[in-house]
Amino acid sequence: MTKKDNLTEKLKIHFGFDTFKGNQKAIIENVLAGNDTFVLMPTGGGKSLCYQLPALLSEGTAIVVSPLIALMKNQVDAMRNFSEEDGIAHFMNSSLNKAAIDQVKEDILSGRTKLLYVAPESLTKEENVDFLRQIKISFYAIDEAHCISEWGHDFRPEYRRIRPIITEIGKRPLIALTATATPKVQHDIQKNLGMIDATVFKSSFNRSNLYYEIRQKGPNIDREIIKYIKANDGKSGIVYCLSRKRVEEFADILKANGIKALSYHAGMDSQQRTANQDAFLMEEADVIVATIAFGMGIDKPDVRYVIHYDIPKSLEGYYQETGRSGRDGGEGQCIAFYTYKDLQKLEKFMQGKPVAEQEIGKQLLLETAAYAETSVCRRKVLLHYFGEEYTEDNCANCDNCLNPKKQVEAKDLLSAVLEVISTLKEKYKAEYVVNILTGNETSEIQSYKHNELEIFGSGQDEDEKTWSAVIRQALIAGYLTKDIENYGLLKISEKGRRFIEEPESFKITKDNEFEDEDEEAPVRGSSTGAVDPILYSMMKDLRKKLSKRLEVPPFVIFQDPSLEAMATTYPVTLDELQNIPGVGAGKAKRYGQEFVTLIRKHVDENEIERPEDLRVRTVANKSRLKVWIVQSIDRKVALDDIALTKGLEFTELLDEIEVIVYSGTRINIDYFLNDVMDEDHIEDIYEYFKDSETDDLKEAIDELGSDYTEEEIRLVRIKFLSEMAN
Repeated sequence: MTKKDNLTEKLKIHFGFDTFKGNQKAIIENVLAGNDTFVLMPTGGGKSLCYQLPALLSEGTAIVVSPLIALMKNQVDAMRNFSEEDGIAHFMNSSLNKAAIDQVKEDILSGRTKLLYVAPESLTKEENVDFLRQIKISFYAIDEAHCISEWGHDFRPEYRRIRPIITEIGKRPLIALTATATPKVQHDIQKNLGMIDATVFKSSFNRSNLYYEIRQKGPNIDREIIKYIKANDGKSGIVYCLSRKRVEEFADILKANGIKALSYHAGMDSQQRTANQDAFLMEEADVIVATIAFGMGIDKPDVRYVIHYDIPKSLEGYYQETGRSGRDGGEGQCIAFYTYKDLQKLEKFMQGKPVAEQEIGKQLLLETAAYAETSVCRRKVLLHYFGEEYTEDNCANCDNCLNPKKQVEAKDLLSAVLEVISTLKEKYKAEYVVNILTGNETSEIQSYKHNELEIFGSGQDEDEKTWSAVIRQALIAGYLTKDIENYGLLKISEKGRRFIEEPESFKITKDNEFEDEDEEAPVRGSSTGAVDPILYSMMKDLRKKLSKRLEVPPFVIFQDPSLEAMATTYPVTLDELQNIPGVGAGKAKRYGQEFVTLIRKHVDENEIERPEDLRVRTVANKSRLKVWIVQSIDRKVALDDIALTKGLEFTELLDEIEVIVYSGTRINIDYFLNDVMDEDHIEDIYEYFKDSETDDLKEAIDELGSDYTEEEIRLVRIKFLSEMAN
């Protein structure tokens, strides 16, 4: 029997597979030959098998260094399922008591154990080093090897200590494995582990079954995600959030909406975390809500969607987290919600860290922003980031390819970019180059006297976004490269130099527009924000009738966003109507009956299956502040004093009061208005709203003119709504 057949036969015996995937076989042969091996393989490509099979076929015990206790437990359980012998695989980490550790050591010394999983922290403990020196080690496997690099998405300082410890225990062949590594990170790993001469096996990072989409993150994100999950009922999914607090809150919101969801983050006790993970694996829960920072050791092949509530800190993080979906080759939907504000928050968190770390962090965030905002094929951008070229023009499985933007000729723009980079002797980053082109006189530009250069302001005809798009797309097209060692300095490639000599056609697409979340108002006066445009239109007609009958402007009855929410969740009782944003008990009682009657009739006639009420558990806490504000106003406390007491800006207090009156609660702020405003002003603004078809603030400011401040208009609008509507 040939060696080839022998290895495939062993695969069948131990794991039940008939064939190897990708370059698994070549990797295993290399490990068995005693060579150092570096494996770059995307999530779901079958990395674990690359060290599990050689471990079973080699004399001695393979030491697998892994950062995740959950993943170790997972893999040990899986190995035991493949074998009749429980002692075949063990893990050693902080979760074990002394009796359990003694059992592990006994199995290893007796030769039963082929794989020993250890956390890097456990590996460095003196008693463990002494024990491991006594045993025969077949090889070392370093899993999640990107943790070694500061440029990786999950840098762990203890990973830097692996090499010296291994040398102390005893030199044996090494296999390092990672699912995400840019060329820079790959070099870092090999250098740190002392395996520069290792044979490198790099699989394609293209996961063709994954669909990538970036959505605007707005105030209705919770509802949008709930709607998505309900439309994918019974499928497994993961939602990633930035903070532990948000994880807990959002898991509660999902549960309140009848979704089987559990949370998972590093702050939970390990028992609870393990229980939640097992419930997800056993399909007792459909959704896990987890922190981005905490890598989940979940090896579930049929995760059908990964949603990023918050955008991750790096593209490596994003790639690895999205990679948890569709591992079985089936459907995998990857949807991330993006607003630039989130990245600014992440940048703030870095303050106080060493400058070098801040610089690296900022570069990684910029790459993430570029990916989110680009209108180029997302697959192309991701693969380019990992040093791989994707040659298809349209992948047909990302939002940008399914809704392509028109291409525009940018030959002259690229020439201008290359001229600036060349004049600056290739010593600056994209941001600096854009500032030179647009003539933005920053203090840095002034200090280098670059504002005196002829090229300064040479691209003022185009905006910052266009220049950023040109640079990003020139990088993907290979006209430029980024010197990652120096925090992303732009360099002109060989192809770029040829372009300077002989310019050719270069087409780009403009970046996607993302507004800041607080500027994003719900769609007004159009049915596009509502799920059911027919019902929305019927309710607008009803509102108009009521407005004529009651002689109040339509917006006094219900605002457009409230109608949109009704056309999404179909409230059919007055109690349910009170769950709608902008509808309180008073308003529901006063105007609601005709609306719920109309909705119930529409639901029955069209056999509509209603989503459950979107109850948000955190509403209770928010209402405490509102109750306190109403009580203070009843006691005639000056509004600026109320704001001061609660640490609110005055405009933030007005936001809260507006929500209170729009929801149907009657309040009287005359005592304050008469104190701070001219009587004629109050009357003029009040009359304006009486005759107006809209409560829109911008229109009111334009119409009333500069004699009236925005605060005055808002205050009188509160008085008007309270008196007319409530």
